[in-house]
Amino acid sequence: MDNAKKQLLGLSLDELREVARQLGMPAFTGGQMAKWIYGQHVRSIDEMTNISKQNRQRLAEEYEIGCADPVDAQYSADGTIKYLFPANTQQPTPNTHFVETVFIPDDDRATLCVSCQVGCKMNCLFCQTGKQGFQGNLTVADILNQIHSLPERDRLTNIVFMGQGEPMDNLDAVLRATEALTADWGFAWSPRRITVSSVGVKGKLKRFIEESECHVAISLHSPITEQRSMLMPANRAMPIEDVVELLRQYDFAHQRRLSFEYIVFGGVNDSTTHARELIRLLKGLDCRINLIRFHQIPNVDLHGADEDTMQRFRDYLTQHGIFTTIRASRGQDIYAACGLLNTKRGLTPDPSPKGEGGKK
Repeated sequence: MDNAKKQLLGLSLDELREVARQLGMPAFTGGQMAKWIYGQHVRSIDEMTNISKQNRQRLAEEYEIGCADPVDAQYSADGTIKYLFPANTQQPTPNTHFVETVFIPDDDRATLCVSCQVGCKMNCLFCQTGKQGFQGNLTVADILNQIHSLPERDRLTNIVFMGQGEPMDNLDAVLRATEALTADWGFAWSPRRITVSSVGVKGKLKRFIEESECHVAISLHSPITEQRSMLMPANRAMPIEDVVELLRQYDFAHQRRLSFEYIVFGGVNDSTTHARELIRLLKGLDCRINLIRFHQIPNVDLHGADEDTMQRFRDYLTQHGIFTTIRASRGQDIYAACGLLNTKRGLTPDPSPKGEGGKK
């Protein structure tokens, strides 16, 4: 991507029409651009062959599509692929960084885990991305490029905003990206194929729920507020009780789904007391819980619970009325599993010596 040129990827239909108007082109040229970018996934303006050559040249003087191929890929023994994409962030300073995106095939489903920031401000104790610190918000084009330029794009059935970064901390870009993904002029996906996660950011979560129809996933990890604050410092600004109280104001009983992500740490948040507190906290809320295995990260004194504990915890919650599943762990051998994404040198070991995965 050329930093000197403006990007078309991520612009709405009205904004593309305005681009056309400013360049002296008919308004319908904006609709043509939208079809080429979002419908045909073109990679250069010159591919927009129903726009005159003169207008394409005029457009290319100031704009580019805004797409860029992944610069690296790592392949897991289980079929998961982790891609490294360039990202021209605008904060704190304009610079080229990189983000990781994970493609997860599973029989007739294929899920893409996309990133919305380089690093993260939330600094959750158990997350490698948080250890990286914060280096910038992704632009709308950066976010959409992870889909637009994915080699397996046409196989995708679901998208989850569960990669690097906190979506509510880059909410404007996330909302614009999900609009482009779901609008008729855009990728035309159903919002029910998209899930956006959050730790719960005051003010921002409410806005997302009201301005988007995508599924919502809350990173919970402990129902006890003092413990959650230790694991997730963001809990101090918006305690989990406040998050749940906000969620109770909206309807999740029909097509829109609400889920809670719960990493199970051995001897920390896996007791019957924790299960009972979860039941109390979520009583009457139409939701599900996804239990996640913890993947060890350097210099953090937390360990995953054993399989028997995971199953007992799941069964207890299910028996008490909360639909609960244990999420399959994917891509651990290439550091693509939950909490392991990181693009800062030295924080994540090179997985290629493991033999089963590695670079291609």
